[in-house]
Amino acid sequence: MLPGVKIYDIKRILDERGFFAELLRLDWKNFVGSDNIVQINLSMSNPRIIRAWHRHSRGQVDYFCVVKGTLKVCAYDDREDSKTKGQLDEIIVNSEKLQVVRIPGFYWHGIKCIGDEPSLVLYFVTKLYNYKNPDEERRPWNDPSIINPGTGEQYNWNK
Repeated sequence: MLPGVKIYDIKRILDERGFFAELLRLDWKNFVGSDNIVQINLSMSNPRIIRAWHRHSRGQVDYFCVVKGTLKVCAYDDREDSKTKGQLDEIIVNSEKLQVVRIPGFYWHGIKCIGDEPSLVLYFVTKLYNYKNPDEERRPWNDPSIINPGTGEQYNWNK
């Protein structure tokens, strides 16, 4: 995994009514470190929709939790001075096994809804969205400069 990318398994407390789960706690220091969550967002994606690539240059960290459906979450490091330059993480998360995925914003990252049903994602961020000056750089989902290190070819979201 790229440094800072983490997955946290969520514990479900089951009873006859269903379940309860804590999705994120600031006292989970082994997972959140010194991050401070300031905004929570909800995103719905239809099947096969790709939302990629983007990154944040002002220190934002994103936490993704799939509450319905299945997602492919990817992070790619293209920083010139990085020991992990060219590394790509591909993580499959779904609502059957609750997990939270932490992505430092300086990595190019994105998601794809896989499967036949829409996905619902709660995502927590460490910086408030600035409508007048968003902290977001974008590339197209099929950017040829993002290379799959396993094949040496352009990353293909559809494989």
